[in-house]
Amino acid sequence: MADTIQSLEPDIPDPWDLPLETLDVSRAELFLHNRHGEYFRRLRQESPVHYCEKSQFGPFWSITRYDDIIAVDSNHHIFSSKRDIVIGDAPDDFDTPMFIAADPPVHDVQRKAVQPAVAPSQLSDIESLIRQRVNNILDDVPVGEEINWVDHVSKELTTQMLATLFDFPFEDRHLLPYWSDVTTTSETVGIAVDMKHREAELHKCLAYFTELWKERAAQPRKFDFISLFAHDPETKDMINNPMELLGNLMLLIVGGNDTTRNSISGGVVALNEFPEQYAKLKANPSLVPNMVSEVIRWQTPLGHMRRTVKEDFEFRGKQMRKGDKVVMWYASGNRDETAIENPDQFLIDRKNARRHLSFGFGIHRCMGNRVAEMQLRILWEEILSRFERIEVVGQPQRVLSNFVLGFENVPVVVHAK
Repeated sequence: MADTIQSLEPDIPDPWDLPLETLDVSRAELFLHNRHGEYFRRLRQESPVHYCEKSQFGPFWSITRYDDIIAVDSNHHIFSSKRDIVIGDAPDDFDTPMFIAADPPVHDVQRKAVQPAVAPSQLSDIESLIRQRVNNILDDVPVGEEINWVDHVSKELTTQMLATLFDFPFEDRHLLPYWSDVTTTSETVGIAVDMKHREAELHKCLAYFTELWKERAAQPRKFDFISLFAHDPETKDMINNPMELLGNLMLLIVGGNDTTRNSISGGVVALNEFPEQYAKLKANPSLVPNMVSEVIRWQTPLGHMRRTVKEDFEFRGKQMRKGDKVVMWYASGNRDETAIENPDQFLIDRKNARRHLSFGFGIHRCMGNRVAEMQLRILWEEILSRFERIEVVGQPQRVLSNFVLGFENVPVVVHAK
């Protein structure tokens, strides 16, 4: 089925044959069919700060080089996150404020409230729990028959971890990846969808968590996201602003799901595309932590983040105007030849592998990055201890989105030692 789906490519022209000013890297089908790489390569070489006048999202600036992305991401005084962090504008009648789409002081206050859930002091307790759950999941993986790695492992592990971070009823944990997918399936990232149905499903998410909030507020403070929000003096009244509560739920669900889920899948794909690296890993399992960083760079689970210019500003010789959209393409920066040696190679022993862009920079750097890395590290430690290899046996099916760079299906056969 995956082979059939991926073979039905639309007419995607060679970017080198197009007038430079017409290049539109926001088209979701470029990412679905893994054709975005050459588009970004041309922009990095010929127009690293590029203005696209016409797209389905309106005009926008593309930032495609590594150093330029860091410069934009680190300058929240000029490049604002307020209201929208994806390329498309959210509907005016469904405004869901969240701290990643806010500037200081709102951002700082709300992020600080939930940061303890993933603080270093919590990681040792989380590590033993992750290892237990990884082992349970891998125990249930069928050996010698074709399965979808995304459903059996990637989604299940991240779902269980999300349930832990929210202290979410374990029997209902399947709702979490569903709400994550509903959140990221949107016209704002290039997916045709019934937005009113999407809003209705997210209101169900809000209703469920509202009841959890009331329970946690009446109990002693714990270290799950909801309890931390409900007990922090600066955020305890968020329950009275339902759309802001929903926005932050959407953020925390997606943030705890997509980076890890799609890196788990992307790691299997990368090791199969570069079998010599798989052999190197099996010969030297101590490379797992470094490989984890390389997987996160290689996959780049979230393809972009968007900012809005707060005042007229000249950047790298280009004149930006107040209100302009500026899109930092992490998927391009992580393959920037001017900053990363042999960026198109997947190298598990790459030097400075953690110097990737996938977690962002500045005040919005991913607060759960250590937990994401820990999940991936433990998973691969346990995979190497029990399986000979995870063999990809068909064409992986990617997600239609310019934001979430992930997989619907990675068909594999697991081979026992």
